[in-house]
Amino acid sequence: MLVIKIEYAERIGRLPKYIFAAIEEFKEKKKREGIDLISLGIGDPDLDTPSIIVDELVKQVRNPDNQKYPTSMGEFVYREAVARWYEVRFGLKFDPETEISHVMGGKEGVANIARAFINPGDTVLCPNPGYPVYENGATKLCDGNPFLMPLKKENNFLPDFEKIDRNILKKAKMMYLNYPNNPTGAIATKEFLKEATDLAEDNNFFIVYDNPYSEFTFNDYIAPSLLQISDAHVEINSASKMFNMTGFRCGWVAGNKDIISGLRNIKSQIDSGGSIFIQKAVIKGLGLYNSEKKPDIVAKIMKIYEERRDLLIKGLNEMGWITEKPGATFYVWTSIPEGEKDDMEFVKKLINVGVVITPGVGFGEFGKGFVRFALTQPVERIKEALDRIKQVI
Repeated sequence: MLVIKIEYAERIGRLPKYIFAAIEEFKEKKKREGIDLISLGIGDPDLDTPSIIVDELVKQVRNPDNQKYPTSMGEFVYREAVARWYEVRFGLKFDPETEISHVMGGKEGVANIARAFINPGDTVLCPNPGYPVYENGATKLCDGNPFLMPLKKENNFLPDFEKIDRNILKKAKMMYLNYPNNPTGAIATKEFLKEATDLAEDNNFFIVYDNPYSEFTFNDYIAPSLLQISDAHVEINSASKMFNMTGFRCGWVAGNKDIISGLRNIKSQIDSGGSIFIQKAVIKGLGLYNSEKKPDIVAKIMKIYEERRDLLIKGLNEMGWITEKPGATFYVWTSIPEGEKDDMEFVKKLINVGVVITPGVGFGEFGKGFVRFALTQPVERIKEALDRIKQVI
């Protein structure tokens, strides 16, 4: 048999080692040993997609017209529905013809915007800890140079723009921002967003505002859109978290028409768009919005996560693991307990007792010493997880 020497592209070598591989291997070992694992690691909702959306999906998939190739930019009726949602939710008006595009989940939008604009050697400002796609799947796979903006507890997990070297800012082509934030659960005010847009416009780069947790807020907090501050940028959102539709892969990008045009140019070359019947099901969900207030189906989802959040926070604090309540998302981000020295090793200790959480270092070097819980288990399982954690603390 002829052996061909296979060489990966150099850009593959720029990617970090997959830090979760060791954890997955350790988890599999524990499963084989018969340990019942309670997974609070992955950010995939355990709650069902609301029936009103599922029923619409079933109706739409039966229509032969919805079984054809879609367009990569999204059906016009879908873009109209997104435009209406922005108007009732944020008071913003966008032209569905030029200022909105469909993406197959926010992750695809994050990566393909970089493809449209980042040249080899370009600087991209990336939050750290942060969604790994900003630094890796977007910047490094476009041969760009990520500049990491530390998100530190003492600054409420917001980047300190004053500490970024002016020469870096002048070289920057793009910035990723994400509030409500994954993994920290932090929130941002309109004043902070104004600071960010002023910085970008003064230095001639644009912001990709990743906003999939806009509806995942607690109490009376209503998350803003960056586009309420300035329409020079773009914002990504999706149905994944809003309607528990992670597996449907349906989202959107809105804002600056020139950035949208670049994204569309990329997508027209590499995909044929998301299923029409899924787009029409999402239209049904978006149509339930009549104001900035969450519709009932979203409000009910958030009440469930709020109960879980409060139970977990109370239990951790009672055992001496001091943890603060996040203002948004379905994540709890906290320093590892006093006396622990390494977040990866601590996560392995918890897996030994059947509790799976995510080490902070998985979100970047400035996540070291933290861990993230995902509130994706019912109350009884969270109670059981707390009992098991007590064996380790």
